[in-house]
Order: sequence, then structure tokens, then C-alpha cells
Amino acid sequence: MRKISVLFVTQAAVIAAMYVVLTFVSSSLGLASGEIQIRLSEMLVILPAFTPAAIPGLFLGCLLSNLLTGCTVIDIVFGSLATLVAAVLSYQLRNHKYPLLVTVPPVVANMIVVPFILKFSYGVPLPIPVMMATVGIGEVISCMVLGSVLYFALDKRRVIFHQS
Repeated sequence: MRKISVLFVTQAAVIAAMYVVLTFVSSSLGLASGEIQIRLSEMLVILPAFTPAAIPGLFLGCLLSNLLTGCTVIDIVFGSLATLVAAVLSYQLRNHKYPLLVTVPPVVANMIVVPFILKFSYGVPLPIPVMMATVGIGEVISCMVLGSVLYFALDKRRVIFHQS
């Protein structure tokens, strides 16, 4: 069995903390929930390209964010699981010829899961396909646009995520 290093746990904790803080910033700006959401924290979904510690970090960050911002139990569970699945899939794409493919799984996962959460947990009356489009637009902005900017900023400094 592989030992989990202090560095791994620290990186995961810092990523989770950053996710929570950025979600609170988005929430204070009115961007973190609803049919159209642009969570600044979602730009962190590119981090599995740099460290496997991002997988538990993103999951825990999303779980804590959803708990602390007053989401429903369904949102807490399924929203966090969508983030976990997306992080694992992004990690699998980390060595792909096109590195920004790591931004695709979070967009797709949230486009599929979040509209159902909005419909059945919050009673949003819009049709599911409309919410898939609105959630997808927000995810493209958060994950693909802001995430790509973060990716290229971090790619030059890979030493930040050095694994011991």
C-alpha cells in the first residue's frame, strides 16, 4: 500500500481551501449558484494536470463549499460527486497531446448533473436542456477560459507541484 505523503495532504488541503475561498468570492458576487453560475473556484479544475492531490482537494473543496453556502443535501452529494468524477477524468487526460482537454470533463459533468440538481432539488422551472446550456456556458467561462489562463500561468512553474 502506498503511503500518502505530507506534501500530498498539504497540496490537497490548500487546493480545497482555495476552492472554498473562491466559491465564497463568487457567491458574494451572486455568481455561485442558480441557472447561470460562474464559480471562480471551477478554474481550479485544471490542477489535476499538475498533481494527483488535486483530486481529493477539489472534491473536498466542493463538498465544503456546498455545505457552507447552504446547498441542499442532494446538491452537496451529487454536486461534489460530479466534481470528483471530473477531477479523476481530468487527471487521466493530464499527459494528452492537447493539455487543455483537462478542462472538458468538468464542463461535461456539470452540464449533465447540475441541471437535474437545480430542477429536483431547487425546483427551477426551466427545461433541463435550457439549464444544460446555461450551466454549460458558465462552466466554459470558469473551466475553459479562466482555467486555461491558470493552466498556462502554472505550466511555466511546475516546480510548485513537485512530488517528493
